[in-house]
Amino acid sequence: MNSTIRTRVLTGITTTGTPHLGNYVGAIRPTVQASRNTQTDGFYFLADYHALIKCDEPARIQRSTLEIAASWIASGLDPDKVTFYRQSDIPEIPELTWLLTCVTGKGVLNRAHAYKAAVDKNNTAGHDPDSDVTAGLFMYPVLMGADILMFKAHKVPVGRDQIQHIEMARDMASSFNHLYGEHFVLPEAVIEESVALLPGLDGRKMSKSYDNTIALFAPAAQMRKQISAIVTDSKAPGEPKATEGSALFQIYQAFASTEETAAMARAYGDGIGWGDAKQMLFERIDREIAPMREHYQALIDNPAQMDKILRAGADKARQLATPFMRELRHAVGLRALSSGNIAPAAKEARIALPSFKQYRDKDGLFYFKLVDPKGQVLLQSLGFASPKEAGQTIARLQSEGPAALASLRTMLENPKETLEVLNEILGLLKAAQESHEK
Repeated sequence: MNSTIRTRVLTGITTTGTPHLGNYVGAIRPTVQASRNTQTDGFYFLADYHALIKCDEPARIQRSTLEIAASWIASGLDPDKVTFYRQSDIPEIPELTWLLTCVTGKGVLNRAHAYKAAVDKNNTAGHDPDSDVTAGLFMYPVLMGADILMFKAHKVPVGRDQIQHIEMARDMASSFNHLYGEHFVLPEAVIEESVALLPGLDGRKMSKSYDNTIALFAPAAQMRKQISAIVTDSKAPGEPKATEGSALFQIYQAFASTEETAAMARAYGDGIGWGDAKQMLFERIDREIAPMREHYQALIDNPAQMDKILRAGADKARQLATPFMRELRHAVGLRALSSGNIAPAAKEARIALPSFKQYRDKDGLFYFKLVDPKGQVLLQSLGFASPKEAGQTIARLQSEGPAALASLRTMLENPKETLEVLNEILGLLKAAQESHEK
């Protein structure tokens, strides 16, 4: 019997707008490649509930969902190898959102970046702090927590601006586990340090908000026209051109091999004309995109087929969500009245253990702390340059227990508890992890 524990990785995909080359290079292509890792279970969902916070145009939500789902499938995401579903097809998600709402402090949500930004903007303008702030925006982190915790995700790839949401999800899970027993897995944020940011037509980051994008699956003629609009300098053919700061060169590099990139750099030095360079860029991009474009268009022209794929993904997801939700309902007391009152004895038998919380502070460094179920800090780390280093230190403390404490003392502040107490706590955590792995 294979006892290997497969890492569960979950990624949410916002369903607003039409995918462009920046989305493909920065998110779709690397995520599709990662989805082929046989050591992981991939969960990929279309976050259409989240889209309602930003968009109140039903037709746009529907069209964008179709375009984005088709883009991911056409780009190589295999729905037979991963779990690919639409968020709104999982009714357990909003139900879990409410359960988490009931264990999440309002003060925690007050500190959410998006909400704070909206309040700061209103304060600067002299408006009421909550002017035009919907409860949906305020509760966004709880819905995101439900997305993650429902499927017991171990790893959640996010941008740096989303780290806070993973920390909040961990806090929600810890609060629930403390009250009702160990039900949730505490997720970890995975920060991709090498995520490619593609420049747009004007040299700024390619973004719909700047109106400088190149549509991913636009017809070839339209893509050629958009590429021809990339801003370049006024140097004539024959004059050497700098690759540094050239949006055209950066976009080419994102699609080309090392050898092709070197050849283009030489062409820049030899004074290639901008028209010829843009033609080379179009040909290189189209070589990669053209085979996918036909598949994409076939899905766009047959939304019923796309619905079928998403329903199958939802059925697969609900095979996990439905029984888990039944477990959670029972845990909080939403159960048959004839089932008997067995919760107190079961709860008394459980030991609420301290837990590690990882976070990024204002100084840009990454820290972790060990807190007891009441939130009291027992152990505090010094700052780490990356979340990976902090996570590796936590992993050692969890897996090695007291044995790791002495060798890691230089990475920790003076403990809040005696070494004797900390050794006992780390020993319990090590035993709990070993029991979980079995």
